[in-house]
Amino acid sequence: MLDSQLEMTDKIGYLLLKKGIIDDEILEKALSAKKADELKGRRNLAQILVGELNFDHDTIFREVSVLYAFKELNISVADLSEVRIEEIKRLLNSKGDEVRDQFLLHKVLPYSYDKLRDRLVLAAVDPTDKALTKIAYSINMKKFEVNFLRKNDYDKLVEIIAPVENEFLKAIQSSSEELSVEIEESSLDEEELDAEINKSALVNLIEASLVEGVRKGASDIHVVPKSGNITEIHFRIDGKLQLWHAQDNTQPEALMAVVKDRAKGLDRFERERAQDGFIQRAIDNHIIRYRVSVLPMVGTELKNKFESVVIRILDDRKVIKDLSKLGLVGYSNRAFTKAIKQPQGMIILTGPTGSGKSTTLVAALYQVIDPTKNILTVEDPVEYVIEGARQLKIGFRMNFEQAIRSILRHDPDIVMVGEMRDKETAETAIKLANTGHLTFSTLHTNDAPSAVARLYKMGVEPFLIAYAINIIVAQRLIRKLCNNCKRTVEKIDEAVAERAKINLDDWNKIEIFEAVGCEKCSGSGYKGRMAIHEALYFTKEIRELVVRAGEEIDEDAVRKQSRKDGTLTLRESGLEKVKLGQTSLEEVLSGTMDD
Repeated sequence: MLDSQLEMTDKIGYLLLKKGIIDDEILEKALSAKKADELKGRRNLAQILVGELNFDHDTIFREVSVLYAFKELNISVADLSEVRIEEIKRLLNSKGDEVRDQFLLHKVLPYSYDKLRDRLVLAAVDPTDKALTKIAYSINMKKFEVNFLRKNDYDKLVEIIAPVENEFLKAIQSSSEELSVEIEESSLDEEELDAEINKSALVNLIEASLVEGVRKGASDIHVVPKSGNITEIHFRIDGKLQLWHAQDNTQPEALMAVVKDRAKGLDRFERERAQDGFIQRAIDNHIIRYRVSVLPMVGTELKNKFESVVIRILDDRKVIKDLSKLGLVGYSNRAFTKAIKQPQGMIILTGPTGSGKSTTLVAALYQVIDPTKNILTVEDPVEYVIEGARQLKIGFRMNFEQAIRSILRHDPDIVMVGEMRDKETAETAIKLANTGHLTFSTLHTNDAPSAVARLYKMGVEPFLIAYAINIIVAQRLIRKLCNNCKRTVEKIDEAVAERAKINLDDWNKIEIFEAVGCEKCSGSGYKGRMAIHEALYFTKEIRELVVRAGEEIDEDAVRKQSRKDGTLTLRESGLEKVKLGQTSLEEVLSGTMDD
């Protein structure tokens, strides 16, 4: 696209391209999304880049503010006076809850009011939001000025002036009812249990956990019964379980019954077998889906029928669509990008449950989604809704295996198979890759070379493995150091260096950091997680090694050749993140195995 044509078509795109913030490929994607969106929301390019392509909000909108001459509010929230904070609160709440909610929905605050000029200053995270005029008029302000406020500053300010309340927790605290359900009978009386649940605050407790889990960034909520009529609720945050609430003086069956009643697809009266269900809620103006797993467990008390509940939080806002945000660097990034740009072949993600395989697969799929192609996914269960793909619905009328068998008759171009769980699934997926389809899937193995051996042991022919697969990527999630409290390591511990197999003389010249712990990271020293990768790209040499396999795949030979090609092991990938100051040596050692 010529510069002059682009400048006339989209000034924002022209500016960001000239400054090197986006490249031609990203620009084309954003412009295509904008064109498709014109009849619906009419978002501008900046809104698409941030909302759909996951670019940093402040980087994009700072440039937009300069382009359209919006002033930027350079404030330090910690230094704001009580008078100013109270004035913002007063203006925000001056016209009632409905207007206040509109301010917060559009991430804009009435920052100050100039009585002499009768002018209101609005501090907006997105100064191009078309709703701002209507919001200003809603508080009877005909004269107003829009300023750009960094998103981070907005979030800090809102925490002070309008902290989000959990209405269910509030109901529990204000309730005079006892938050307990205790039944003395040796056998459960279902009617009595039902009556106790209905008049207790247990419903509010479960609903509160669903809300708090989302707001705290948890990936899972665990409801675990203990002896002595205690049930614990834990949140998994940054990969670690943290106790959120311990409910005592309550029959465990009562809390489990509340969870089952909240979910669809669960039988409240079934306590002897595994069950799967789902919940959907609107939390902070976003639809959040929850996947519920119930398993019977052994208890110490015969009168109780214990069950463990794990609720996976599926928040579509966490979907990554931009490949650059996955943490792939160096050889892994080049190899992965090359693999997914092939017209056919297989991309396999491997790693344990909860290692972010699905997130990476979905991000990769978004790179190849095209209206001219038929993209089918077979997943059980479906975790995230993927725009532009046809996601097959698995149920009792069509199971995973039936969907896999039928998919070839549905004229696919690109296919995602959620997991290769058996020989039949693996063979079908690999045949798809061998017959002109780009195919994505996952497998459970410790590293990339062992995935080759696993497929071989499942009964897949070596020549199919060799010529169908483009790349196998092993992935793990490790915790990121908290930027607020991390500190420089003065001297690396010799025992740690020995375990990591690093040269102390070389590493002592590098500034690396260690975890400390503060209020912002709940004392853990870590906040958030990132992925590390081991990429096994199928070069000519790798393919020959697999084809020549006799009774078993020589994993060591494959591993050595991949190292020659440029592959970093998971531990080496983690050590690179340590050098960048993003994580600690201890975290990498705890999250990876010896090479």
